[in-house]
Amino acid sequence: MNILRVFLMLAFLSGTQVFASDEERLREIKTTLWPTAYKTQNTELLGTILHSSFEMIDTDGSRSNREKELDYVRNNKWDPGEFEYVIERLDIYEDRFAIIDGTGDAEKYTYKSSNVFIKENGEWKAIASHVSGYKEK
Repeated sequence: MNILRVFLMLAFLSGTQVFASDEERLREIKTTLWPTAYKTQNTELLGTILHSSFEMIDTDGSRSNREKELDYVRNNKWDPGEFEYVIERLDIYEDRFAIIDGTGDAEKYTYKSSNVFIKENGEWKAIASHVSGYKEK
Protein backbone atom coordinates (compact mmCIF):
# COMPACT_ATOMS: atom_id res chain seq x y z
CA MET A 1 0.00 0.00 0.00
CA ASN A 2 1.49 3.35 -0.95
CA ILE A 3 2.02 6.16 1.55
CA LEU A 4 -0.81 8.33 0.16
CA ARG A 5 -3.36 5.55 0.64
CA VAL A 6 -2.15 4.99 4.20
CA PHE A 7 -2.42 8.73 4.94
CA LEU A 8 -5.92 8.98 3.46
CA MET A 9 -7.11 5.90 5.35
CA LEU A 10 -5.71 7.21 8.66
CA ALA A 11 -7.25 10.62 8.05
CA PHE A 12 -10.61 9.04 7.28
CA LEU A 13 -10.50 6.82 10.35
CA SER A 14 -9.50 9.73 12.60
CA GLY A 15 -12.30 11.95 11.27
CA THR A 16 -9.85 14.47 9.83
CA GLN A 17 -10.99 16.12 6.63
CA VAL A 18 -8.57 15.84 3.75
CA PHE A 19 -8.90 18.50 1.09
CA ALA A 20 -7.73 17.98 -2.46
CA SER A 21 -6.59 21.57 -2.68
CA ASP A 22 -6.22 24.85 -0.88
CA GLU A 23 -9.09 26.15 -3.00
CA GLU A 24 -11.38 23.42 -1.71
CA ARG A 25 -10.41 24.18 1.89
CA LEU A 26 -10.98 27.93 1.43
CA ARG A 27 -14.40 27.27 -0.11
CA GLU A 28 -15.32 25.10 2.89
CA ILE A 29 -14.23 27.80 5.34
CA LYS A 30 -16.06 30.64 3.60
CA THR A 31 -19.30 28.93 2.52
CA THR A 32 -19.82 26.49 5.40
CA LEU A 33 -17.67 26.93 8.50
CA TRP A 34 -17.78 30.73 8.82
CA PRO A 35 -21.60 30.99 8.50
CA THR A 36 -22.01 28.01 10.85
CA ALA A 37 -19.86 29.69 13.49
CA TYR A 38 -22.09 32.79 13.36
CA LYS A 39 -25.39 30.88 13.28
CA THR A 40 -24.47 28.65 16.22
CA GLN A 41 -22.55 31.31 18.16
CA ASN A 42 -19.58 28.93 18.09
CA THR A 43 -16.72 31.21 19.07
CA GLU A 44 -14.32 28.27 19.30
CA LEU A 45 -14.89 27.49 15.61
CA LEU A 46 -14.76 31.16 14.65
CA GLY A 47 -11.53 31.49 16.62
CA THR A 48 -9.94 28.82 14.43
CA ILE A 49 -10.93 30.79 11.31
CA LEU A 50 -9.81 34.27 12.39
CA HIS A 51 -6.12 35.16 12.55
CA SER A 52 -4.90 36.87 15.72
CA SER A 53 -4.48 40.09 13.68
CA PHE A 54 -7.94 39.86 12.05
CA GLU A 55 -9.77 43.12 11.38
CA MET A 56 -13.15 43.71 9.78
CA ILE A 57 -14.67 46.83 8.30
CA ASP A 58 -18.45 46.67 8.52
CA THR A 59 -21.15 48.18 6.30
CA ASP A 60 -21.15 51.42 8.29
CA GLY A 61 -17.36 51.73 8.12
CA SER A 62 -16.72 50.73 11.72
CA ARG A 63 -13.68 48.60 12.42
CA SER A 64 -13.65 45.44 14.54
CA ASN A 65 -10.77 43.19 15.60
CA ARG A 66 -10.70 39.47 16.38
CA GLU A 67 -11.62 39.82 20.05
CA LYS A 68 -14.48 42.24 19.35
CA GLU A 69 -15.82 39.91 16.66
CA LEU A 70 -15.68 36.87 18.95
CA ASP A 71 -17.40 38.86 21.70
CA TYR A 72 -20.10 40.04 19.28
CA VAL A 73 -20.83 36.48 18.11
CA ARG A 74 -20.82 35.20 21.69
CA ASN A 75 -23.46 37.77 22.72
CA ASN A 76 -25.62 38.18 19.61
CA LYS A 77 -27.73 35.55 17.88
CA TRP A 78 -27.54 35.71 14.08
CA ASP A 79 -30.61 34.28 12.39
CA PRO A 80 -30.56 35.11 8.69
CA GLY A 81 -33.05 32.35 7.85
CA GLU A 82 -32.00 30.65 4.66
CA PHE A 83 -28.48 31.82 3.88
CA GLU A 84 -25.94 31.20 1.15
CA TYR A 85 -22.57 32.76 0.48
CA VAL A 86 -21.74 32.72 -3.23
CA ILE A 87 -18.04 33.03 -4.02
CA GLU A 88 -17.42 35.24 -7.04
CA ARG A 89 -13.64 35.45 -6.75
CA LEU A 90 -11.14 33.10 -5.17
CA ASP A 91 -7.49 33.75 -5.96
CA ILE A 92 -4.51 32.17 -4.24
CA TYR A 93 -1.11 33.87 -4.42
CA GLU A 94 2.21 32.10 -3.85
CA ASP A 95 0.36 29.27 -2.03
CA ARG A 96 0.25 31.53 1.03
CA PHE A 97 -2.24 34.37 0.48
CA ALA A 98 -5.81 34.28 -0.77
CA ILE A 99 -8.57 36.70 -1.62
CA ILE A 100 -12.19 35.63 -1.57
CA ASP A 101 -15.11 37.85 -2.41
CA GLY A 102 -18.74 37.27 -3.12
CA THR A 103 -22.33 37.82 -2.10
CA GLY A 104 -24.08 36.85 1.11
CA ASP A 105 -27.72 36.11 0.34
CA ALA A 106 -30.12 35.88 3.30
CA GLU A 107 -33.92 35.76 3.31
CA LYS A 108 -34.30 39.49 3.97
CA TYR A 109 -31.05 41.04 2.75
CA THR A 110 -27.93 40.71 0.61
CA TYR A 111 -24.42 42.08 0.99
CA LYS A 112 -21.00 41.93 -0.63
CA SER A 113 -17.86 40.97 1.23
CA SER A 114 -14.19 40.49 0.55
CA ASN A 115 -11.79 38.51 2.69
CA VAL A 116 -8.02 38.17 2.84
CA PHE A 117 -6.53 34.91 4.11
CA ILE A 118 -3.01 33.90 5.04
CA LYS A 119 -1.72 30.35 5.31
CA GLU A 120 0.35 29.73 8.43
CA ASN A 121 1.56 26.33 9.60
CA GLY A 122 -0.61 24.71 6.92
CA GLU A 123 -3.82 26.41 8.10
CA TRP A 124 -5.77 29.16 6.32
CA LYS A 125 -6.71 32.08 8.59
CA ALA A 126 -8.76 35.17 7.76
CA ILE A 127 -6.79 38.37 8.43
CA ALA A 128 -9.20 40.90 6.93
CA SER A 129 -12.85 41.20 5.98
CA HIS A 130 -14.81 44.04 4.42
CA VAL A 131 -18.60 44.11 4.14
CA SER A 132 -20.47 46.55 1.91
CA GLY A 133 -23.49 46.90 -0.34
CA TYR A 134 -25.97 45.77 2.30
CA LYS A 135 -29.48 45.85 0.82
CA GLU A 136 -32.83 44.85 2.28
CA LYS A 137 -34.94 42.70 -0.05
